[in-house]
Amino acid sequence: MNRTRIIALAALGTYLAVGLAAGPAIEKGTAMKDAARPLSWEARFRELLPALGHRNWVVVADSAFPLQVSPGMEVITSGEDLLPVLDKVLAAIDNSKHVRPRIYLDKELAYVSDDLSSGAEAFRSQLDSRLAGRGAQPVLHEELIGRLDQTAKVFKVLMIKTNLAIPYTSVFLELDCGYWPTASEAKMRDKMKADKR
Repeated sequence: MNRTRIIALAALGTYLAVGLAAGPAIEKGTAMKDAARPLSWEARFRELLPALGHRNWVVVADSAFPLQVSPGMEVITSGEDLLPVLDKVLAAIDNSKHVRPRIYLDKELAYVSDDLSSGAEAFRSQLDSRLAGRGAQPVLHEELIGRLDQTAKVFKVLMIKTNLAIPYTSVFLELDCGYWPTASEAKMRDKMKADKR
């Protein structure tokens, strides 16, 4: 065997020995492995929520919602059904002090019946009961997409995609200030108009 082959085989042996020795330590959960593991959708949402505020949006989307390229858009896939994801998102927002949601639904959803998409009517009933008293507003789908597109040019839009395969079921949450009611904003603006300074 010539000298070059011996050196190459020795180097390969050293490389394999070091790799095998390091392998079990990495597998047992070193910081390197943990850093490479992606966050769950819930962990990512909890991480972002304190930074989100007035004019940010969170969308809990059906599975066919399009991936958008606007600079402020972030998409997370949940791997879960829409209603349990919505429950978790609303609970987290409700427990925060700094934001509250304005809720929008696709206007088209009211016209999607079971003969058009199986399970649509049961879904709509469950969604309505979850959103009762929250003032959810129906808006045409294209208008909501346009609002998201414009918002994502300047502000963060977080989209959490779900596994639901019924059209027009996405829930759009426009975040507003949680500690400054709309009525207080209106009164302040009236004072500003009355002040001739």
